[in-house]
Amino acid sequence: MINIHEQILEYLKQLHMPAMRGCYEQIAEQARKESFSYEQYLVELLKVECEARRQNRIARNLRASKLPTSKTFANFDKNRLPAKVAAHLNVLANGSFLKRCENVLAFGNPGSGKTHLLCAIGHQLIEQGRRVLFIGCSQLVQDLLIAKRDLAMSKLLKKLSRYDAVIIDDIGYVQHSRQEMEVLFTLLADRYERGSLMITSNLPFSKWEQIFKDPMTTAAAIDRLVHHSMILELNIESYRMEVARKGKSKKLDGPVKGSK
Repeated sequence: MINIHEQILEYLKQLHMPAMRGCYEQIAEQARKESFSYEQYLVELLKVECEARRQNRIARNLRASKLPTSKTFANFDKNRLPAKVAAHLNVLANGSFLKRCENVLAFGNPGSGKTHLLCAIGHQLIEQGRRVLFIGCSQLVQDLLIAKRDLAMSKLLKKLSRYDAVIIDDIGYVQHSRQEMEVLFTLLADRYERGSLMITSNLPFSKWEQIFKDPMTTAAAIDRLVHHSMILELNIESYRMEVARKGKSKKLDGPVKGSK
């Protein structure tokens, strides 16, 4: 005959509640010691299960995001940011801009921290339960071209629409053909006022005709991106150059071991 313990384990297994299955005895013992009501005991069990599911969801979303695991705020020097950019950090980190379908556009020279900053924000958003995708512009364009060729553009756009934010890295870094930029414009138009884009670029808007190849498409793309947006200008020295310069300075200024 199945005892009560085995029955509970079997029911929790059928209900797919592994976290509750693993801790119900421990919480039951705590409930007896602290004289929990039935409701309190149930609440404690549900809290454990919900938190486990939240953590699992975060882990799944993080894997699906393709965000670089090293690019977080834990190893980002916020002190290097211009004051105007730093002033936006709280709004960016709490994700409130997503509700308004606002875009985030980060401009600056190579090595200024654009990609690291947007990826760090992406990690914060995932911790809040948001869905984020990180993808290089060249890879995105190729995916869109393949979808267009296979008559699957609507399917791909629908898939991308499930993400609260799509981070497109390095728009303009590599020159693309007119056909490639047409499919990118299709995505920009599809996301307009429906979902947030987070974009990094080395090129200011004044040079975006190099990207979209003609003035009309360029103006239309900029108009859709800027209408609801936060613009982050990281006009600062390359972090890699700064580290290299400081390292070189230490070698020149510091004492040489073993010298006489």
